[in-house]
Amino acid sequence: MRLLPLVSACLLCFAAAQAATAAPAPSTPATRLDHILLWGRGIDQVTSVMAVKLGFQVRPGRDPDGVANRYIRFSDTSFIELLGITRPNPTFDPGMKEDQQALKGGPGSRTFGFRSSSLDAIHQSLQALHYAVTPFFSGPDSAKPGWRLFAFDRAPLSSNTFFIDYAAGYAPDQFDPANADDYRVTREHPNGARELSSIWLVSGDADADRRQLEKMGYGHAVPVKLAAVGAKGFCVPIGPTALLTLQPDGAGLAQQTMANGGPRILGVSFGVTDLERAQRWVERGYEHKLTSYRGLSGASILAPTQDDLGLSIEFHAMQASDSPCSATNL
Repeated sequence: MRLLPLVSACLLCFAAAQAATAAPAPSTPATRLDHILLWGRGIDQVTSVMAVKLGFQVRPGRDPDGVANRYIRFSDTSFIELLGITRPNPTFDPGMKEDQQALKGGPGSRTFGFRSSSLDAIHQSLQALHYAVTPFFSGPDSAKPGWRLFAFDRAPLSSNTFFIDYAAGYAPDQFDPANADDYRVTREHPNGARELSSIWLVSGDADADRRQLEKMGYGHAVPVKLAAVGAKGFCVPIGPTALLTLQPDGAGLAQQTMANGGPRILGVSFGVTDLERAQRWVERGYEHKLTSYRGLSGASILAPTQDDLGLSIEFHAMQASDSPCSATNL
């Protein structure tokens, strides 16, 4: 089932984050980054880029109101939700309209989700911190619950976000979530991608996002630089994943992104089983030779996806680490 209509409705009237007030930080032991909402110029365009040029397996979604969605799911239970307009004058909910206005109808992403099995505790803690959290929403229907979420009436971060959890076995891209073979096969990608390791936010003030995350209970930030995109900021561990809060650091993709569209998701990083295989796939797809570099997660390549997707896609070799922001990765 599509998550976007209720997610987007939850994201009404996002504005600058509220000033911090003294209150206990929420406990977040079970939280991780879950997925991003990625708009294409059209659903077939973004599907083609992800499948043909980048080597992901794209799963079907739905198209009830002129905005279609599709899924790319990973072995670590994270995913990407692809979105595209399929007819003139589609029915936008307020969140969709806000995204489209900010993206100027182009490709890109400005919304992502945290996943936690402790939604009630986090919701209560954020209320105690005076964050403008919404009530809970759930779906796909009361007879067969699949997900439960809350968002914010005013954005605490430079990109929109929400907190979500799923009922046992729920998988929106499968007719039979109990089928173990389907579960395994739909998470195997030709490029070898297996995990979402980090989401990169870009704004004019990386420390403002860091402070908000610390207030929300996500501390232990580590200063980082991403020379590949001309950015600097902080790596904030979110369970086994990392949220990077970045700002431009000289000329580069980060500066271009801010100049062309303002704060948004600058990039997403994925762990792959074979980096050379992923590199060959991207080089064939883009007819462009790539140079590997040492990124925050070790040996990495950056696919030239800004024009196609409005964000960067990084692939890195999978590696064991106690923390996604540990000093050994920097």
